[in-house]
Amino acid sequence: MSATPRPPSVDAVLRALDGRVGERDRDAVVSAARQVVDDERDRLGRGGEPRTVDALAGAVVGSLEAYGSPSGAGVGAAAVINATGVLLHTNLGRAAWPAAAIAAAARVAASATPLELDARTGRRGRRAPEVVEHLVALTGAEDALVVNNTAAAVAIAVGLAGRGGVAVSRGELVEIGGGVRIPEIVRRAGAKLVEVGTTNRTRVADFEAVLVDGAARLVLRVHPSNFVQSGFVETPDAAELAALAHAHGCIVVDDLGSGALLDTARFGLAHEPTASERLEAGADLVTFSGDKLLGGPQAGIIAGRRDLVTKLRRDPLARAMRPDKVILAALGATLGLYRAGLATREIPIWRQIAADEADLRTRAEAVAAGLTGASETGARVVRTEATVGGGSLPGQVLPSWAIAIRPPSAERLAARLRTGQPMVVGRIEADEVLLDLRTVEPADDDVLGRAVRTALGLPVEG
Repeated sequence: MSATPRPPSVDAVLRALDGRVGERDRDAVVSAARQVVDDERDRLGRGGEPRTVDALAGAVVGSLEAYGSPSGAGVGAAAVINATGVLLHTNLGRAAWPAAAIAAAARVAASATPLELDARTGRRGRRAPEVVEHLVALTGAEDALVVNNTAAAVAIAVGLAGRGGVAVSRGELVEIGGGVRIPEIVRRAGAKLVEVGTTNRTRVADFEAVLVDGAARLVLRVHPSNFVQSGFVETPDAAELAALAHAHGCIVVDDLGSGALLDTARFGLAHEPTASERLEAGADLVTFSGDKLLGGPQAGIIAGRRDLVTKLRRDPLARAMRPDKVILAALGATLGLYRAGLATREIPIWRQIAADEADLRTRAEAVAAGLTGASETGARVVRTEATVGGGSLPGQVLPSWAIAIRPPSAERLAARLRTGQPMVVGRIEADEVLLDLRTVEPADDDVLGRAVRTALGLPVEG
């Protein structure tokens, strides 16, 4: 049996470049050459034909040219096909933006925009008023403020307590991701944490003592969006708790986390509380995310009473936490799709949630049919379950269909898919690589098929 050919050395490839890289950064050139040689070694190990050192040098030049391209290759922003079955995958950037948001962001990024200019008076006006208008219309709030993420929204809202107490149920003293914990947010805001009830059971009556004696000036409700309690549990009714807090002159802030503006129960999932529901139940302010179930760019949204939002808007921290014009444009376009009734058609996260199971199966079968020559891998179509992810709707699943591939090494195939162009990220179950179609855009099906064939070392047409 003949030995596997070896690729040229990195030094040989660098010599072959012979001035073709111009004034590009030396470290970037070396890094690109190493990656090209590594890719060639992997390709040869799968039986590919050796390429000349000049061809590899050309690949280095192409890789370097891509550094400044819209795809952002080589700078941590390469195109990725999410085939994990996790719709809001935190490690993959969570929600994909709708086309309208991408177009709006591109427009304002490329030109001046009336971000804080009142066109009628020619004077300085409120920042991105159309975003506030959309939020007021969609939530029933009197006013709204956008900051750069949900943790920032909670932190600035909690600041309304000043040096006073913030009452939180012990069952809601959660870590919201990235090591960020509610008790720490309260303390860093300068307020005093007042724990109420127990981990598994907290009632409205448990809040009364801390409200009567003035130990708390603000009640913070935290939606446990990334875990589920079951069994001997109890949580206070939102409307009853708000009524009690208001009777004692306290502010109620309700952190909803994922930011659902549609009823998730319509799609076979558990009902996720919405901003309008919690405001109607008496919350003074609600906070939620822009890049989870809302389906737009990363942002933290605060909506509710006009006097409180106005106070927060004047807080110096609001300037430190404010998003730029690109984020605001993308968020405004995303919210506009909700008002137009186009969310399930145009917003990727809702399009994926609403995807028909039969259509997913048909798509999976079509991609699998294109893997001819892969019989030794045992490629087949299987029914599976997808999850929402991103800390939203824990334990809830959606029926889905996936391509299951059983190669000699599932880990090696998964690695080849991750390091290919485009990057494909699936999951491994029972020594099979699963590629879940619910999290793959239909327009990417052909690209996915070609990427799989390449990773398997099969011929690719076109």
